[in-house]
Amino acid sequence: MTGLNRRGFLKLALGTTAASLSVAAVTGCGGSGGGAEGGGGGKTTLRYAWWGNTIRQQNYTKALQQFSSANGDIAIEPEFAEYSAFQERMTTQIAARDVPDIFWIASPQVLTYHKSKLYRKLDDVPTLNWGDYSKEDLETFKLGGELNTMPFAIFVPVIRYNETVAKADGVTLPAVGAGWNWNALSELLISYSKDNPGKRKGTPYAPDHDLTFEAWLRQRGEQLWTEDGQVGFTADGLGSWLDWWEKLRKAGAALSLSEQEGMGPDWAQVGKRVLLNFGNSNHIIDDAKMFPQDKFRLRPMPVDAGAVEGHKYLYFPRMAMYQRIDDSKVEAAGKVLDYNVNNPDMLKTVRLTMGAPTNPKVAEQAVAFASADEKEMLALVAGERTAQRKPRYEAPPGSSTWRTTMARVCEEIALGRTSVPDGSKKLVEEISAGIKRAQ
Repeated sequence: MTGLNRRGFLKLALGTTAASLSVAAVTGCGGSGGGAEGGGGGKTTLRYAWWGNTIRQQNYTKALQQFSSANGDIAIEPEFAEYSAFQERMTTQIAARDVPDIFWIASPQVLTYHKSKLYRKLDDVPTLNWGDYSKEDLETFKLGGELNTMPFAIFVPVIRYNETVAKADGVTLPAVGAGWNWNALSELLISYSKDNPGKRKGTPYAPDHDLTFEAWLRQRGEQLWTEDGQVGFTADGLGSWLDWWEKLRKAGAALSLSEQEGMGPDWAQVGKRVLLNFGNSNHIIDDAKMFPQDKFRLRPMPVDAGAVEGHKYLYFPRMAMYQRIDDSKVEAAGKVLDYNVNNPDMLKTVRLTMGAPTNPKVAEQAVAFASADEKEMLALVAGERTAQRKPRYEAPPGSSTWRTTMARVCEEIALGRTSVPDGSKKLVEEISAGIKRAQ
């Protein structure tokens, strides 16, 4: 059997040079490495890998310990890392065929891992219950027509505004509806930034935020990615988004790069200097804690009158069971997955920092123990979940660095080193080239 070459996988995962993966290397018989033991009447040991900050590490470790206490025949070996380090470690483990039995999937790698046949199918696991999900949910969860990953949360693009500051400054946001559009938002931010008691700006400079950019594209009939794994947006589509931000930046309605110390500002540093921010719905839970004296609220994306139908979308963080897991361990791993997605007790420990539960019944149950900020997030996601939605496609192999590239182009535009048309063209070309190299 041909082994999976580590350098070849790294090329595919990063999309920097041509790569050739050996499917046989990750689909052969046998279990994952690391000394984990199967059943056979003894204790089943499972490796579980995830990412996050120290608080998430502590919460998930505690929750997994609680699971093992309630299921004495299953032991869990946690494997934790910061987000970037997690992806680097996964690349090494994949090359060595030493992948954890259960692992979270970083969004840039969903289809890269799928292409390399890392996922075991899940719809035949007897201990994983799909009964609470609608047919529409299950179709949305599939990759390549198969239920081979488990979305364990939902988040959506939002505008998070400081209600305490807005009230103190006499600012009223337009009601959600016909008046809540992109032009109205830009005019509000420009007007506010010109004259407010705290000398705040309207927003950080954040044109590189991926979920809000995707919302902009979908309203205009474009996509982030196509079904066949290509760039789904045009240079003109990207340019219209960057032009919207240039209007804010030139009017002084967004923080300058120097004021926010570069792209990707630290919320703890800029949170008191702006009225609102663009982000993911789940971010309110951690970010609001940095300013406990203030009340933050969430808004769905502004929508222009000409927005196409079905532009709303849901983003799912996913987890998977390794394709090479021992057959004797599948039912135990299914119990762990089921605990993660179908049991509200886990959420009482880990909280909702990863988003609203995908299981609709668990989402309803979570309201009873959710914090005020968690309830704000749950309510907004519940509303978005009922909306008509066209399909959304995951990032293709070779595109994993696209967000870094976009941040660089946005910085060059803000510094006057390139124009919006040239920067837009350059970004589309660079992303397309990365995808082509990975094919």
